[in-house]
Amino acid sequence: MGLGDKISNAAEKASGTAKEKLGDATDNKDLQAEGAADKVSGGAKQSVENIKDAGKNLKDGLS
Repeated sequence: MGLGDKISNAAEKASGTAKEKLGDATDNKDLQAEGAADKVSGGAKQSVENIKDAGKNLKDGLS
């Protein structure tokens, strides 16, 4: 995973956490849901990148 991807995914997760907490504090259900969705999306992207890295490492190990 490239550094840019790591930063982007971490930022998306952090933004989601912030939105979710702000939604909790203001009792804004839409903001809570948007934050939760951002956290899941960032986590899913990070998981995909981790799988890509594992495949690359396996390929490099076999070479």
